[in-house]
Amino acid sequence: METVIGAAVGGAGLMKVAAIVLSAIGFKGAGIAAASIAANMMSAAAIANGGGVAAGSLVATLQSVGAAGLSATTNVILGSVGAVIGALF
Repeated sequence: METVIGAAVGGAGLMKVAAIVLSAIGFKGAGIAAASIAANMMSAAAIANGGGVAAGSLVATLQSVGAAGLSATTNVILGSVGAVIGALF
């Protein structure tokens, strides 16, 4: 029974932690937060690309996830990984 509870907690927990971490570093629903780690990443990416952030880049992808949330596929993967980790502990 403990394994099932651990798997459930781990699965749900990892999905929630991913969203919290993205928000904490500045990838918000309304855009990139000023003076955040995300803002620094965006600035560096823009400078490296001559003034714009390239579509499909890490910064663009993380901003998309921050604004729209994780895709169903990503949630399934994170949930599965979290469940395995939770079941082990």
